[in-house]
Amino acid sequence: MTPIHVLYQHADFWLVYKPAGESFHSEQGVGFAQRLQAEYPEQTFFPVHRLDKLTSGLLLFATHKTAAAEFGRLFSEHRLEKRYLAVSDQKPKKKQGTISGAMTPSRRGQWRLTQQGEALAVTQFFSFALDGKRYFYIRPLTGKTHQIRVALKSFGAPILGDERYGAHAADRGYLHAYSLEFEWHNETFAFKAWPEEGDGFSAAAQAQYQTLFFDGSLTWPKFTLPNRNT
Repeated sequence: MTPIHVLYQHADFWLVYKPAGESFHSEQGVGFAQRLQAEYPEQTFFPVHRLDKLTSGLLLFATHKTAAAEFGRLFSEHRLEKRYLAVSDQKPKKKQGTISGAMTPSRRGQWRLTQQGEALAVTQFFSFALDGKRYFYIRPLTGKTHQIRVALKSFGAPILGDERYGAHAADRGYLHAYSLEFEWHNETFAFKAWPEEGDGFSAAAQAQYQTLFFDGSLTWPKFTLPNRNT
């Protein structure tokens, strides 16, 4: 098991990198959260969000209960801007757009989108093709379980390596929490981390992401969530 990569330390929170293929909570005795606590026993950590086992990338932990409660409010009010990267080896029905629907449990631990229900899961994305694959830049407006995985499957492009949702096997699950931005006590924090593992996240792919999406000129479609706090 590789050492935990701590990206940033603040009095109220730590930002760390979770590798792909590691469960957030305990699995057969040890999970990422438990491993973080064991590696830094002098610090108390309070999880404020989580990533699926297959997903790598940025994870935020509060360092005390007051901060955890504040981050809980930020997440519930959708005041943290998150961006994800994903790869599929299948062609999506659309190259960009907004995917919305209610999430309902399905068979074998899966979820599916339905047009019935009020608790919407809303996912926006742009994409490009490279080396026979489709690369996605994703903005989730909500934070439902398996939301991005279900959204891309519903558009015919399940995430490479996500066999639970019908994708082909790969060296990892190709979903990555790339960036996180939020206001904290009148200060703006913006973090980014390129994936540390996965042959599909190549230098050529990174260069294409940089040219198309990372220069700050991208305009996301407008979408207003029902009862969204601003």
